[in-house]
Formats: sequence, structure tokens, C-alpha cells
Amino acid sequence: MRKVWLGVGVSVGLSFSFVVLLVLGTYMVAGNARSGGSGGNVQLAEGTVPAAYMPLVQKHGNTCSAINPALLAAQLYQESGWNPKAQSPANARGLAQFIPGTWAAYGVDGDRDGDRDIWDPADAIASAAAYDCALAGQVKHVPGDPTHNMLASYNAGPYPVIKYQGVPPYNETQNYVQRITTLAKSFAAPTQPVASSEQASAAIYFAQKKLGTPYLWGGNGTAAQGGRFDCSGLTKAAYASVGIELPRVANDQWNAGLHPNRNELQPGDLVFFAHDLQDPRSIHHVGIYVGGGKMINAPYTGAVIRFDDIDTPDYIGATRVTEDGAKALPAPRDRAA
Repeated sequence: MRKVWLGVGVSVGLSFSFVVLLVLGTYMVAGNARSGGSGGNVQLAEGTVPAAYMPLVQKHGNTCSAINPALLAAQLYQESGWNPKAQSPANARGLAQFIPGTWAAYGVDGDRDGDRDIWDPADAIASAAAYDCALAGQVKHVPGDPTHNMLASYNAGPYPVIKYQGVPPYNETQNYVQRITTLAKSFAAPTQPVASSEQASAAIYFAQKKLGTPYLWGGNGTAAQGGRFDCSGLTKAAYASVGIELPRVANDQWNAGLHPNRNELQPGDLVFFAHDLQDPRSIHHVGIYVGGGKMINAPYTGAVIRFDDIDTPDYIGATRVTEDGAKALPAPRDRAA
């Protein structure tokens, strides 16, 4: 659910056989695509981090071997949703959500202006990386994956990691390690072709059955709403029909998986549109790619769910949805307001 997107409509009267071919093609692609991965120096995927923070995250994400830029981005997104003025009820502050006591011990002057400012993104990003690396140093002799041990220390403290000689048997801590390492994949530029979601074709099938349905701002397709949707309500419902729960709004759905390039798009990918192509927080519209440069989407008030072109000036990119990627996303209530 975002602001009105003014696209050029394509007639709902496109043939049903066209949709069937696209859906069948999705099954074929899903069976043949290779799995994704990364290696070497991790680079951030274009458009995943606000442009103002991209060079800082890329730089400080290489502070030590236990972290990388994508992992640091995942932590910052988890903590604040890229809101530099975020403040939690526990008095955690800024982009990295430091509490004052931790900041006093680990805050650094990232921009070397003579001031350690908890609200300054340049200081907060550098400090988040420095804190991660300090924790990694405290558990460096613990066996196992150094990054997992660092993340467990971030969540539970170094002592339990040392005591249990690895990630401690706490559900919260184990879930945190899993969430951040999974979420990090959505910030990393893929180094191999990204595997297609097995559920993609069924999500398209759900969406194509809604063609011609009038748009409703805030629509979730309920009976009380006459089965109507807005853009992110449609994509959420399409993937819910195959057991993948996406967040409600478009810019939260952006990090539900890896980000294929335009020439790598496959049917079932979510395609996104933004007011500022350098800032994913400005995403205002989402649709489901069906191939041939087209998507199914719920465009705006007064229109119906239909096919539209994706190649418009506000196209920011795409996400190949995965179940693990969707589960890793922080709920809006988990972020500082």
C-alpha cells in the first residue's frame, strides 16, 4: 500500500492462453535455475541501501573479517529501518539503536569531526561495525563460525557464547543469528544466477484470477472489501496463497529475497517502483512480473487489476521472493519508531 502509481494500462483483455504460457514457463525456469550465492568481497546490491549510507556501509562493513557490508546493512535495517532519528521505548537511539551506556563504551567518531554523535549516521554506522568487531574479538577463540558467534554475542552477550562454546541454546539468540544471516543475502549483490522461487507460478496464478477487480486503497481482498486489493495487498495475498507471508506494505516487501538484474527477471519476481531510485524507503508501488516486460498489478484508485509495463522511469528493481527471506524480515512493530 503506497501512493498512487500512474502507469500506462494494458488491456485486461489479454488472452488467457498468454497467462498460461507464462505460468508454465515459470515452472520450467524454476526447475532449471541454479542456486545463488556469494563469495570474496561482498558488494551491496544496487538500491538496497539508501544512497547517503551506501558508501559508509560498504566501507565499515569491511572493518573485520567477522562482518561484511551486507551483514552490517541487515543489522542496521533490522534495528531502525534506516531511520536515523529512531528511538525505542528502551531508549535505544539512532540508526544503529545504541543505548547510551553501550554508546559510551563503543561509540566512535566515524567522520572524524571531533564529536561522537549517537544520532549522526556517519558515527552510528562506524560504531555499529566497531561494536560487532569488538564482540568478535571477545569470542575469537570459540569454535564455530566467527560471524554466527559474533551475532550471538550481539544478542545474548559474549559470556553465553563462551560458556556454550558457540551459539547458545536460546531460541531468541538462535533466531536472531538465522534472521540476520538470511536478511544479509537480500542486501548482497548476487554473484551467481538467482534461483527462481518454486511458489512463483502459483502466485502468478492467484494474481491473474484477480484481473479486472477494481482497485481499493488499503484493500486486502476480504469479503467486506468486495475482494478488492491495492498493490501490496495483492502481492501479499498472492504469496500468502502459497504459504509465504510478506509484510503489508511495498517497501517492506523489498527485502524478501535476492535482487535479480533487469535482464535476469523471471515470472513471479516482485517488481518495485520508487520516487527516488537511490532510496528504497521511497518505494511506492509493487507488482508481480509475468514476463515480456509486463506485470500484474493493482495500479491506483479508479483502475482495475491489470497488466502494465514495468519499464518506467520509477522502476527501482526486483525481488525474487523466498520463504526464508520473508521470514527474516523485521515486523514493523520490531523497529524503533
